[in-house]
Amino acid sequence: MIRSTVVGCGAYLPDRIMTNDDLSHLVDTSDEWITQRTGIRQRHLAATGEFTSDLATAAAADALGDAGVMPADVDLIIVATATPDETFPSTATTVQRKLGMTSGAAFDVQAVCSGFVYALSVADSMIKNGLGSTVLVIGAETFSRIIDWTDRHTCVLFGDGAGAVVLRAEQGTGSIADRGVLANILHSDGNLHDLLYVDGGPSTTGTTGLLRMTGREVYRHAVVKLGAVITETLEAAGLTADEIDWVVPHQANNRIIASVADKLGLPVERVVVTVDKHANTSAASIPLALHAAARDGRIQRGDLLLLEALGGGMTWGANLLRW
Repeated sequence: MIRSTVVGCGAYLPDRIMTNDDLSHLVDTSDEWITQRTGIRQRHLAATGEFTSDLATAAAADALGDAGVMPADVDLIIVATATPDETFPSTATTVQRKLGMTSGAAFDVQAVCSGFVYALSVADSMIKNGLGSTVLVIGAETFSRIIDWTDRHTCVLFGDGAGAVVLRAEQGTGSIADRGVLANILHSDGNLHDLLYVDGGPSTTGTTGLLRMTGREVYRHAVVKLGAVITETLEAAGLTADEIDWVVPHQANNRIIASVADKLGLPVERVVVTVDKHANTSAASIPLALHAAARDGRIQRGDLLLLEALGGGMTWGANLLRW
């Protein structure tokens, strides 16, 4: 059977770093308060005139270079983002232009913090259906543009960044030993809209709006739903948690990451954590974490990875893949 195999990984973080101490000059907070509650120590912020498409293009170029693939060889670009450059066209088509591509297809996927998990699932499905053999999957966000910088409960949590992977269709045996994407599970519940949303949009207020969140309820749902979807994904593949080499979670905060790991009996040593350096970069957080762990040698070829995320909507899901 056809497998969607990761052949390259890339990332980009804006130059500007905002530390917790920097934030303490904007709102009533402190490095100790933020670190204890979230594990976040700093975040990167896009410069004036630096757009989501710029971050995405830089991460894509890095991933293509890692894979040894030229832009002209790419059949499809999928960008997961909740902070597009414009209402339309898609940020993916802008990335296509900036990469110098004149063929293929490009579109965005919007599932907020679950965006990369959703986009990877879509790419895997399209590859298996013969709609592309080389696909760029990008998670990119400039959440600093939709943050209420007077709200100390939310402005401390988010940052900007982008990560990308190159997927290539390769022949597999159909067994769990194959490299590539092995299972995808996606969920959503629109009844939980009010827990995490942006209070604006083209057809409602005619404005971009700002992020609003009920943090305690989001935390409660995250621990329960992520634990359940991990179990569901492992069962779909006929595996148990102790067979996973690495869990690469959405980097929301340390408490959620640790609670989910504990719920599943997973040692923290097998969980990739980058939230301290990047904060919550929404759809970019998983590919940024993948890139960090692949480049420093933690993730090795043949390792079994489980990716999981929960975001506004609410949306949540998981991917199982062999590196």
